[in-house]
Amino acid sequence: MATSRSLNKVLLIGNLTRNPVLRSTSNNATVCTFGVATNDSWKDSNGNLQERTEFHNVVAWNKLAEICAQILSTGMLVWIEGELRTRTWEDSTGGRRYKTEIKVNDMKLLDDKGKKGIGIDAARSEGDSAEEDIVIADDQTTNDNTSVKSNEEKVTTNDDEEDDLFLISN
Repeated sequence: MATSRSLNKVLLIGNLTRNPVLRSTSNNATVCTFGVATNDSWKDSNGNLQERTEFHNVVAWNKLAEICAQILSTGMLVWIEGELRTRTWEDSTGGRRYKTEIKVNDMKLLDDKGKKGIGIDAARSEGDSAEEDIVIADDQTTNDNTSVKSNEEKVTTNDDEEDDLFLISN
């Protein structure tokens, strides 16, 4: 019997590229966003050392979001385990926008580089001053297996069904 299997799992070890930003949804779910960079190096066909850096958008929810905001800051080395999520929304000009992120299931601080985390208050103030709103799809599963829902904005999918979306307000 043929079985179809799939796996959506991401493991990263990298450095934070920006301080955590902590926000709350209209349903009081806590969301923390930050960036992580990973590096790769190899020798090309001429024997020259080549390097490449990949930048990843990372999102943590609820208690894990608070922990990330409390202990992380730019430059720290972290281990992230999670899954890829792609969000779709319509921008103010009517254009379709996409953003692929890593939804964190687990995080470990590997090296604090002699720094302290920015803390929850600083991460919240970063969220208050951030210009970008984050759009999350309806029924976004959070780390504690709860669902986040709101009806602040509606978009139409390809099959003409309406999906509820919400903005994480600043």
